[in-house]
Amino acid sequence: MSHHAGRALTLSILAAAVLAACGGGDSGDKKTATQVAAKVNGGEVSVHQINQVMQRTNVTSPEQAKTASRQVLERLIDQELLVQQALDKKLDRDPRTLQAIEAARREVLSRAYLEQVSAAASKPTESEIKAYYEAHPELFSERRIFNLRELSIQAGPEFAPKLQAYMAEPRNLQQLAEWLRSENVRFSANAVTKPAEQLPLEMVKNIHQLKDGQMGMVRSGNAILVLEVAASRSAPVDEKAAQPIIEQFLLNQRKTELAKAEVKNLREKGKIEYMGEFSAPEPAAAEPAAPASATEPAVAAPTEAPANDNAIDKGLSGLK
Repeated sequence: MSHHAGRALTLSILAAAVLAACGGGDSGDKKTATQVAAKVNGGEVSVHQINQVMQRTNVTSPEQAKTASRQVLERLIDQELLVQQALDKKLDRDPRTLQAIEAARREVLSRAYLEQVSAAASKPTESEIKAYYEAHPELFSERRIFNLRELSIQAGPEFAPKLQAYMAEPRNLQQLAEWLRSENVRFSANAVTKPAEQLPLEMVKNIHQLKDGQMGMVRSGNAILVLEVAASRSAPVDEKAAQPIIEQFLLNQRKTELAKAEVKNLREKGKIEYMGEFSAPEPAAAEPAAPASATEPAVAAPTEAPANDNAIDKGLSGLK
């Protein structure tokens, strides 16, 4: 049932309390004993199938669990009906279907192996959690919620020095937009309100340095992003509240590192021969591409925007 990512997300959010919803009845109840949630023509949908869909996250409310289990059951009934029709039409023998099944099998097996490898990751200690908290005040003790206005400038790194020189003087976003038009440089405008933790991790420290009304410049892939902190408000998170969040983050980070190290180790030990048109890969192609977040952002010195600018107060509609 992959035709709606939103539906899959909804199912995953509704989580493990199905066990409570399905297991609280009389132990002699036939449906509970057989673990059959519904019979669909000649097939069945089991409680196990429902739990498998819902085990990804937790549902704390019994009412939510009951509603969730029913929603999942109805979608699994839909799926069972479709599967029955597919089998009736022998689509399980179709070459494209067989290829998709094999691809899914390989994906599941490779993920299962990496999950087994990453399960060896040790939990971070209290001192490590405390050190991370203290090293990232922008995310915790000095956390802010930002109202950001941004211009995404479609220009290469060679344009950055010219842009930086222009921003050396006090400017606002409206003036910058007009200057870009005069330079025939394409750009798009946007406005967002986000807390610090929802911004790219490598960008947060730089934005945290900006005061309200200041602008900064950041490289973003093939574009240059100019950000203005239109407004912000303090919303600190104390160490006790942050501890489980940091613990999970650091644990996930260690799991990812173990998985990457294992893949690297297997590539080094394995015998890999490139064939046909791929027989002579370029050196860069042999290495996995670095994630976009690995790029170190370059932030221009903050510049104060002139106060009470009417064009900015009207928003970004005139900048596009």
